[in-house]
Amino acid sequence: MTLHKNKPMLSFFQIWNMSFGFLGIQFGWALQMANMSAIYEYLGAEPENIPMLWLAAPLTGLIVQPIIGYLSDRTWTSLGRRKPYFLTGAILSSIALVLMPNSSALWMAAGLLWILDASINISMEPFRAFVADMLPREQQTKGYAMQSFFIGLGAVVASALPWMLENWFHISGSHAAGTIPFTVRLSFYLGAGAFFFAVIYTIVTTKEYPPDNMAAFEAQKAASSGFLNGAKEIFENIFHMPKVMRQLALVQFFTWPGLFLMWFYFSVAVARNIFGATDTQSPQYAEGVAWAGICFAFYSLITFLFSPLLPLIADRIGRKLTHSICLFIGAAGLWYVSLASNKYELLISMTGVGIAWASILSMPYAMLVRHLPQEKMGIYMGIFNFFIVLPEIIASLFFGKVMETWLNNDRLAAVMLGGVLISIAALITLFVNDTNPKTADS
Repeated sequence: MTLHKNKPMLSFFQIWNMSFGFLGIQFGWALQMANMSAIYEYLGAEPENIPMLWLAAPLTGLIVQPIIGYLSDRTWTSLGRRKPYFLTGAILSSIALVLMPNSSALWMAAGLLWILDASINISMEPFRAFVADMLPREQQTKGYAMQSFFIGLGAVVASALPWMLENWFHISGSHAAGTIPFTVRLSFYLGAGAFFFAVIYTIVTTKEYPPDNMAAFEAQKAASSGFLNGAKEIFENIFHMPKVMRQLALVQFFTWPGLFLMWFYFSVAVARNIFGATDTQSPQYAEGVAWAGICFAFYSLITFLFSPLLPLIADRIGRKLTHSICLFIGAAGLWYVSLASNKYELLISMTGVGIAWASILSMPYAMLVRHLPQEKMGIYMGIFNFFIVLPEIIASLFFGKVMETWLNNDRLAAVMLGGVLISIAALITLFVNDTNPKTADS
């Protein structure tokens, strides 16, 4: 399928507009990451059950993202190629964000997480392909860095929302046993609005390029239509990934479980290890979870501030060395959590995490995108996501047993183990063949 190839250089504000929707998407992710483990514990979950309750998210991504990528590659409507998926995901995600904090049982919260994650994926993965669709090669690193910028900005606000509502607006975070605090519920409602309107802004302000030859596009789409053809194409592309994609897949395979362990256990580790909470009903527990939200907001602030520097650093020392150094800094940040003697020292840890997060959200994609065929950008971006969700599935299925058997349910030890995994990813990154695809063996 011949897509638009003669892409002009875009202005700063055009890149801003096309990336703005990620601000809303990150509201959904950040609220989920900062609050779901606590929501599960509010509803009675034991620590060894937390990974399994997160299983819905990666399973959803494993199924949804390659399918959405495949479909969006083959879509052209009056709204565009990727924008119909942005809109559908925004509507469904906003509904799920409103329903999630009203869960009254663990099974309900886990089921709504499944729906929320599927909905976010419908919007998010086409946004990754959107950069390659709209920007010439010379601007793609800037495009992904701009997405990181908005991810950081959105997460700063979303992660800190429960704390801000309680401390700035004096809304009580107290709650009865087995219920979710009103500050958390209100945060999810505000996040639903932010998600929807940020995505609408990008849809309204950005026009997609149509295929160069619409007749050829429609003919090729018709010739390969049908479920079996779609499944065949997805599997064929899995087994014919470019070389650099296979190398980056291994980097992702170690990076993301390190992050998942932080998201699984950091909030509850702060509540119990730093604030000294003994159970979920103690005031220290709510204070600790709220402060963990501030920590997540702080690392997102670092991401927000650091992201504009990434293209400059990558131009000077290269993308893979930039990414490797950032991952090492993030690993050191997670290790430092065990040394923090008070809540403010956790911000030192989060500085390292924020630097790593900025790079994780941009550098792998900037290295990958120039090695992918333009007409299959969506499907390959969806396949690339396999190497994010597969390690999360493994962690969700088996880490509860690790927690119970070897870590004695020590949430802090789980966070430090995440640092070990990210440091391994940093070492592997040094062996990625990040050369120009015209001369590389891809």
